[in-house]
Amino acid sequence: MMTVRIGTVWDSTQQVLAGRTGMLAPIAAIGFVLPALVQVLLLPREPGISVGVAGVVMTFVSLVLGIWAQLAIMAVATHPSTTTADASRAGLRRLLAVLGVAIAMGIVFAIVVLVPILVLGASGYDFAAAMAANGDPSKLPPMTSGSALFLIVYGLVVGVASLWLVARLMLVYAVVLNERRELGAIRRSIALTRGMTWRLIGVFALFLIVLTVATSAAQGITGAVLRLMLGPDGAPVAVTVATLVAAVVSAGFMTLAYVFVARLYVAATGEEARLAGDGSPSL
Repeated sequence: MMTVRIGTVWDSTQQVLAGRTGMLAPIAAIGFVLPALVQVLLLPREPGISVGVAGVVMTFVSLVLGIWAQLAIMAVATHPSTTTADASRAGLRRLLAVLGVAIAMGIVFAIVVLVPILVLGASGYDFAAAMAANGDPSKLPPMTSGSALFLIVYGLVVGVASLWLVARLMLVYAVVLNERRELGAIRRSIALTRGMTWRLIGVFALFLIVLTVATSAAQGITGAVLRLMLGPDGAPVAVTVATLVAAVVSAGFMTLAYVFVARLYVAATGEEARLAGDGSPSL
């Protein structure tokens, strides 16, 4: 049984953030803030306007930059001797491997989402009428009692399984980065997080709540203040600046999250080595 203490991991996370902020900030700015800035400045914000090919390309580039930043941040937080250049190269080297793992997990997720759609289709559900309802519950077509019961049970099972997976797959990217694994990183992450499921679910839930509240507050307060200062004509500027402020706040929290994941990986592998009795030091 693992004896990794979340409090110890958090203390280690704070030490890394305090000592290596100068290295982490540029990575977070490039991987998390820059894509948000480009999207705010170049993509249309009005609903119903197509973003076109440029929008799709920009979304893909943002995804790649985000994954690179995740890997680089974890590289900085995993090994004390890692430089910014080392971290950047490590992120680039393992980028395709992480994309492959992410695509594989995305395919599984798509299948999970497709199952209830197939069940509803088999039961004769009117999807055309559902789309025409435009989200209005009172206009949605009825479904059979059997389909409704299946969706309830299926949703509960998927919800519980998702919480379990969030905790047990938390170290997948860290394993891909440090152990040169691809799909095998999934099994490895599950093994490393054994005995920590409920604690990691709690950490994830707390992080999600704090992130949501902080980013929403930052965006809402900034937008409100700027609207008061600039007046009605300055609304577009207020929205743009508020969105960027929220992106900066979000980038800070994402950096904290990936430093935490890296330190959790170090703690888990160090504890594994100790239990194995080989005397291997932590990374």
